[in-house]
Amino acid sequence: MSTTLSAPRILPLLAALLLAPPSGRASAAEVAKATFAGGCFWCMQPAFDKVDGVVSTTVGYTGGHTKNPSYEDVETGSTGHAESIEVTFDPAKVSYATLLDVFWHNIDPLSANGQFCDHGNQYRSAIFYHDAEQQRLADASKQALAGRFTQPIVTEIVAATAFYPAEDYHQKYYEKNPLRYRYYRYGCGRDQRLREVWGKDAPAH
Repeated sequence: MSTTLSAPRILPLLAALLLAPPSGRASAAEVAKATFAGGCFWCMQPAFDKVDGVVSTTVGYTGGHTKNPSYEDVETGSTGHAESIEVTFDPAKVSYATLLDVFWHNIDPLSANGQFCDHGNQYRSAIFYHDAEQQRLADASKQALAGRFTQPIVTEIVAATAFYPAEDYHQKYYEKNPLRYRYYRYGCGRDQRLREVWGKDAPAH
């Protein structure tokens, strides 16, 4: 008996294959976005890249008023944008609450208008929520941490606005330039300060 499929039967099969999401990856309808600012975006990307359930990360600029800013524009501090990271994640595998926990433990929430060795509003810490539930969880997480510190938590919680991806050379900088990245991270005192702030809960790098 012939196993050849007729054209009317082949077309639906081809359509199903083309429309199906890649094996092992979430479809667009299943993913969500989370956006954070935590100082130098080079240093935020590896923290989220290693989280199971994170589909992708993109570093860029958000929170300001200038359209399509360049790195040089943002570094002047005049655009209102912060160096940020946009995290695309699968809510079936990782919760937004878990991403908030990763965020908090990779920043200094007590440092206003800067992070570690970087100063200026372009390096401020912030959570940019995408819906009411993210806002609720972000507010709750901030309140839960308040009792841990004697100083106020100055991290902003604001609505997400347009996100502008940074230039290609900034994406996955820690993979493209591992030695320079490690030298910068150490020289900036990031991990030393994280240990001071979070103690045994500080992330390992």
